[in-house]
Amino acid sequence: MTTNEPGINISGGIHGGTFAFGDQAHVESHHYGTGVQRDAAAEELLAAVRELRADLTRVRASDETAALDEALADTEDDLTRTGQATPSRLDRLRQLLEDSQNVVTFLASAGALTGLLGM
Repeated sequence: MTTNEPGINISGGIHGGTFAFGDQAHVESHHYGTGVQRDAAAEELLAAVRELRADLTRVRASDETAALDEALADTEDDLTRTGQATPSRLDRLRQLLEDSQNVVTFLASAGALTGLLGM
C-alpha cells in the first residue's frame, strides 16, 4: 500500500453493527435474539393466517377475497411485529370469514383458522 491510498484500521471488536466496504459491497444484517416473542397460540394463529393467505391465491379473486386477504395481511403484520393480534383485528377477521363463507368453505386452511378464532 502506498502512502496515498486510503486505509482502514479497526482495533478491538465490532458488536451489533453492520458494515460494507468497496464499490460493489453488499451487506445483509441478521441480528438474532432480538425478535418478537410469540406464545404457542400466536405461532399457531400466524401459521394458519399464512396458510389461508396462500390458499386465497388459488381461488378466483373477488371483493370478498381481497378484503379477507387485506385483513389477513394486517393480522400477519401484527403477529410478526408485536407477537399478538389486537382483539379488534381478530373481530374484523372473524366478520370477514363469516362474510366469505361461500368462498372459503372448501379451503381446509379456512377451517383451521376459524377453529383458532373460536368460530
